[in-house]
Order: sequence, then structure tokens, then C-alpha cells
Amino acid sequence: MTQKQQVGKLNENGPGSSYRPDPEVLPKAKRRSYTTGYKLWVLEEADKCREQPGQIGAFLRREGLYSSHLTTWRRQREAGQMAGLKPRKRGRKLNEETAEMSQLRNENKRLTRQLAQAELIIEAQKKLSEILGITLEQEKNEER
Repeated sequence: MTQKQQVGKLNENGPGSSYRPDPEVLPKAKRRSYTTGYKLWVLEEADKCREQPGQIGAFLRREGLYSSHLTTWRRQREAGQMAGLKPRKRGRKLNEETAEMSQLRNENKRLTRQLAQAELIIEAQKKLSEILGITLEQEKNEER
């Protein structure tokens, strides 16, 4: 067995052997999220474990949780915030007014660009009419 295969296993050297944990580091940690049903189940099981000392710690280790999870979830349950047990979306919260304001700003930018383009076209037409010697007064006289 190579040294790499022995990593994370008991040494087979006999008495006094020690456990060597796996030194491999995961490339990127992933944020854990829990369903409401799982959270409620954990709270029920933790309440059952209160009868004997040390059982809650063993339960948390087995489930891979921290005591802060229990504390937070219990507070939310006691406050009647069942919706608070659901994982919340991270990031900036947008309400209707903010979304409408953003939409209006984008529309304002678009209309400002269109206005600038129209003004440019009108200026070009004015210069062209000056070069060709066409004026509005001449056109009105010709129509009569």
C-alpha cells in the first residue's frame, strides 16, 4: 500500500497506531442550505436528545451541524416565523419602486440618445439646405 493510500486510514503498525486525517483540501467550499422540513426534523430530534447529557453534541456531529443552527432555528420557530426557516436569497433586495425607478432610468437614457440623434440629423439637414441654397421661404412661395 502506498503512502497516498494510507492517508486517512489507520496505520497498520500495531499498538499505538494513530489516525491520519485526509489532508486534501476541497477547491471551493459550497454554501449549505436546508429545507424547512429538515430544519423542523432537526429541532424535533434535538429536543428528544435533551434527556441525556452529550446526546445533542453527538447528534449535531452526526448531522454535520453547529449549535448556532439550533439556536437560530429555535428562535425563528418560537417567533412563529416558519417562513423564516426557509433559506433566504442573498444579495440586494429589490422592491417595486426600485425596479420601476431602474426601468424609468433606462427609458430616459434611450430617449435621450434618440433625441441627440434626431438633433444631429436636423443639423445635417440645415447645413445641406444652406449649401444648396434652399430656404423655407422659397418653398412656401413656390407652393403658392
